[in-house]
Amino acid sequence: MEYRPLGRTGVHVSPLCLGTMMFGAWGNTDLDDSIRIIHHALDAGINFVDTADVYSAGESEEIVGKALKGRRDNVVLATKFFMPMGEGPNRGGGSRKWIMQAVEDSLRRLGTDYIDLYQVHRPSALMDVEETLGALTDLVRQGKIRYIGSSSYSGSQIVEAQVASREGQLARFVTEQPPYSILVRGIEEDILPTTQRHGMGTLTYSPLAGGWLSGKWRKEAAPTPSSAARPKARFDMTSAANQRKLEVVDALAGVAQDAGISLIELAIAFVINHPGVTSAIIGPRTMEQLVSQLPAAEVKLSAETLDRIDALVAPGQTLNPDDNSYGASELAATARRR
Repeated sequence: MEYRPLGRTGVHVSPLCLGTMMFGAWGNTDLDDSIRIIHHALDAGINFVDTADVYSAGESEEIVGKALKGRRDNVVLATKFFMPMGEGPNRGGGSRKWIMQAVEDSLRRLGTDYIDLYQVHRPSALMDVEETLGALTDLVRQGKIRYIGSSSYSGSQIVEAQVASREGQLARFVTEQPPYSILVRGIEEDILPTTQRHGMGTLTYSPLAGGWLSGKWRKEAAPTPSSAARPKARFDMTSAANQRKLEVVDALAGVAQDAGISLIELAIAFVINHPGVTSAIIGPRTMEQLVSQLPAAEVKLSAETLDRIDALVAPGQTLNPDDNSYGASELAATARRR
């Protein structure tokens, strides 16, 4: 597997990052099977693993910690904080109070004495970014974390954080983690140019667009029961935006067939073929899903194939705005005039 620089850190990571949200109560509840999947990914050359404290209320981190015993030094381990972790007004967020507690909890669950990449899971308009950066800087100096990153930040929030780091001589975010897929291309307008300009690594999540690009939902197939529990706006098959997505998925299946690859491989390869993307986070729940996704790391898409994709979904376009899961909440349509 060809490894890529993680921004300007000097660290090199695989083009596929193993996301572990589906290990634990939220997905695969079989501990041994989850560990086998993680080991298979490592054996295949993946050296980048991403988790978060909130995934299955810490269980995902615990599974990752067990799986990495004896292999920790060969893995770039990333986790995230910010989401609520229990009851109480201060058990979440980006305050120094919570960060100092959250990192100790994650280190314990992961069974390690350092985290390679510690990421803010979401931005907050209610808190100064200097508060978060100051606490994270102290953790870097203590050796508990190596690098820091952001997730789902808007372009202006990324720039604000970079300026705050420079002016305050604080550790800076070296990565951003946004959603990106053929169906959700909004980050091409602003996020990717911004991260490239600031020399940041970009690890994107949901390359299969929540299962839409796995072939799970097609025009002739009714929604599955599992999709009923998902956000209605994203999976309501009666909406015009989602009907358009179904049409595009059918057309993309033909593009993949002509390219001699699967739809899954086309979708993931599209993401990691972008020069601004460092790694695509894949989130298999089963060994079968992992095996179907691994070949994408070696796929190079031709200019003709990329042009056909652009004809279906224009660069910078997101077919259903409800699929966006990043950016400043204060810029949402419901907040603009209130």
